[in-house]
Amino acid sequence: MGKKVKYEVEANETIAECLDRIANDGYQPVRRIEKPIFQGGEADVEVARQVIQFEVKKK
Repeated sequence: MGKKVKYEVEANETIAECLDRIANDGYQPVRRIEKPIFQGGEADVEVARQVIQFEVKKK
């Protein structure tokens, strides 16, 4: 199996735009990964934003 390629949804694009970018590059998504980015101190932690990535494979 080849090297895993990941695409990340940029701050100024929608998920649909990212999926279009993946398709235009000749890939198809096989897995969606969401990672929370936390902010705050030890007592008060909250999610600042969510990072969305797609693992893809060649069509």
